[in-house]
Amino acid sequence: MIAIVDYRAGNLTSVLRAVRHLGHEAEITDDPQKIRAAERVIFPGVGAAGETMSNLRKLALDGVLRDDVFRAGKPMLGICIGVQVIFERSEENDAQCLGLLPGEVRRFPARSGLKVPQIGWNSVRQARPHPIMQGVPDRAEFYFVNSYYPAPARPEMVFGVTEYGREFASVVASENLVATQFHLEKSGQVGLRMLDNFCRWNGKPC
Repeated sequence: MIAIVDYRAGNLTSVLRAVRHLGHEAEITDDPQKIRAAERVIFPGVGAAGETMSNLRKLALDGVLRDDVFRAGKPMLGICIGVQVIFERSEENDAQCLGLLPGEVRRFPARSGLKVPQIGWNSVRQARPHPIMQGVPDRAEFYFVNSYYPAPARPEMVFGVTEYGREFASVVASENLVATQFHLEKSGQVGLRMLDNFCRWNGKPC
């Protein structure tokens, strides 16, 4: 079973429908025991970093994600806000996040002609291969909705790169964790392919 973490965010049901459409068993849950027992965990959704972390702490899920999922080696996928809270800190709300990976999350700079948030389709250049991107064409387009972007502390964690006013990491991964700034569930066939790849992934980097 794949656990989709319920931390009172939006967009969870669209991820559930996409995973079930691909033929995988999944459930939206905030039950720590069900998350611990799951074969894989998906952390999707939209929202602000501060509120997300507050809800995770209230639900006692921050420690579960850190210790019983990530450190335990369970395959874990973050989507949208799920790629941002895995780092140490976010400029949004000056939030202290999960700290699964070293780095921070920054706001897109205010520049003439640059609309923030970024809303719409943009291409992803594959910086290095990863099992989640198997069968996905390089520079395929995915759907983004984001005012902030991840800035990993180590370049080897960057697997996909996108240009929006500046180049930023749109796919990051380390060990059993992979995360995308874009919405897989809203990105057509290439998004579904990546989601299906995750649902079959054993959590090994190669």
